[in-house]
Amino acid sequence: MVHGGCIYVMTNERHTVLYTGVTADLYARVSEHVECIYPHSSTAKYNIKKLIYYETFHHIEQAIAREKQFKKLSREKKVSLITKFNPQWKDQVEEVKYW
Repeated sequence: MVHGGCIYVMTNERHTVLYTGVTADLYARVSEHVECIYPHSSTAKYNIKKLIYYETFHHIEQAIAREKQFKKLSREKKVSLITKFNPQWKDQVEEVKYW
């Protein structure tokens, strides 16, 4: 993705924690989480390394607005959206690797 942005959801191995973020470079940002670049972060603390959901936007401002909406959803609604997008909750990192 050259311009714009996306929201993304990552989880841990047991799918007990959902982490929502926004970025202009999804693969780079997910790689930071996976490699624990920030060892004192919540993603490092809860071993969040699996990309399970993302939405792309033409402008970063749209992604930021969507992230705010998404974070207000109940866990049940988030799980429903994730499951529709990714029924088996497989790691999507290879899907975004060469954007």
